[in-house]
This record gives sequence, C-alpha cells and structure tokens, in this order.
Amino acid sequence: MSKHDQSRADIAQWTCPHGQHAGRGCVTCYRASADADPALPLWEVAVWFTSARPIPIRALHDVHRHDRHFAIDQPSTPLVYLLSGQARAAQGVEAVAGVVGYLVQNEHIVDEFVVTEVRAVHS
Repeated sequence: MSKHDQSRADIAQWTCPHGQHAGRGCVTCYRASADADPALPLWEVAVWFTSARPIPIRALHDVHRHDRHFAIDQPSTPLVYLLSGQARAAQGVEAVAGVVGYLVQNEHIVDEFVVTEVRAVHS
C-alpha cells in the first residue's frame, strides 16, 4: 500500500477524513471508532503487515484481550502478521485507518510496520 504504487485517485480513495492514508493508520479514526454511533456500519477488518523485528509472543496475546475484538496472528511467514478487528465507521477507509491506527497508537507492540494488504467488509 505504498503511495509510490498508487495513482492520485487511489491515494484519495484510501485517505481517511483526517487526511491520513489508511495503510499508515489514523489514531483519530481509531479513537473515534471506540465511541462511534451504534447506527454506523460494523466493519470486519483484516490488515496484513510486515515488521522489521519480531513481535513478542506476550504482546500478541495481550492484543487478544483488547475490548474491540482485535487480534494479531502470525501466519507461517516470519515477520508477516495479520491484524484483525472490528470498527464502526461510515466508510471502509475509516474502519481500515482506525484498525491500523491501533498499531500507531500502541507503538510498544510494533514500532515499525508496513501494511501490505487490507480487507474490510460489513459485518
């Protein structure tokens, strides 16, 4: 989800209302989803990302205890992770930006990451 690989239209499509590219995360979208209107759509979001360093097992387990049904799992590939979670938001881009914003907000889990793929569907 590098900006270099996307046209201006694609970048605009993946930009949240706060001006952040969804693949880089938005802490404002993350915080907004915590108190979102229950009438907003509930999104199931999956974010695959790479990390420069391994995420400690304890940190992976701590994410599972998050109150918004977030989880980080590690597929069989080293340094590739899957972050999944739920978010209420008007649009999918806001939901993705909010879930990725979780990583930005909690940099003690992973301080450096690159999002490689995302999926967001209505729950």
